[in-house]
Amino acid sequence: MTRFSKDDCLADLRRRILSTDLSPGQDLDEVGLAQHYGMSRTPLREVLQRLQGEGYVMMSQNRGAKVAAMDIAVLRTFFQTAPMVYAHIARLACENRTAGQLETLKDAQRTFKTATSADRPDEAALANHRFHATIGHMAHNAYLVASLDRLLIDHTRLSQTFYRPASPAESALVVKAAEQHDAMIAAIEGGEGALAIDLTIQHWDLSRDRMERFVRPTPLPVDLIPREDREHAV
Repeated sequence: MTRFSKDDCLADLRRRILSTDLSPGQDLDEVGLAQHYGMSRTPLREVLQRLQGEGYVMMSQNRGAKVAAMDIAVLRTFFQTAPMVYAHIARLACENRTAGQLETLKDAQRTFKTATSADRPDEAALANHRFHATIGHMAHNAYLVASLDRLLIDHTRLSQTFYRPASPAESALVVKAAEQHDAMIAAIEGGEGALAIDLTIQHWDLSRDRMERFVRPTPLPVDLIPREDREHAV
């Protein structure tokens, strides 16, 4: 049995939550997780507590640990808040980015393009997470970065839908997202704050409808209910 260090366990649980391998709201079996990662309950609890602090997990004394849920209240706040946070971070990134951070951002973009070209949605979502997290670090603003880190957990989980296109038109949106990443990199590198904000909002709008579909799947066809039953429904 493979034994994981606490850092490796932490990284793997983050990955599994972001990829929705562990579903939002899912109860976490601590005994099973301890066996899977080859560690005792005490270090596993330390990992779970760390994940709780980061917003990945919720823990309670009586009910144990579960993956952070995405209920209606959370998602309403997410869709209201995300574009504002992303826009402010993009502007600050233009002012405060370092050469090393630009290289990290370009590397994340290369990984993103490889994953989308090879139709690997989980890897694409995680690379996109890294891309936007790197822009967050460029802002050098502890308050905004804390908000971004929490937003990105739900954004990455919601984006699983975006990176699984069901039509040529949806595939074209993924290609467009990669192009927008390139434009955002150029704007940040050039210190063009207004352009970076504009591109960031366009990028948000590109995937918003597809992410909302994660929350509101296509409704059942009305023919499923006989017309006479619909007419007499209370």
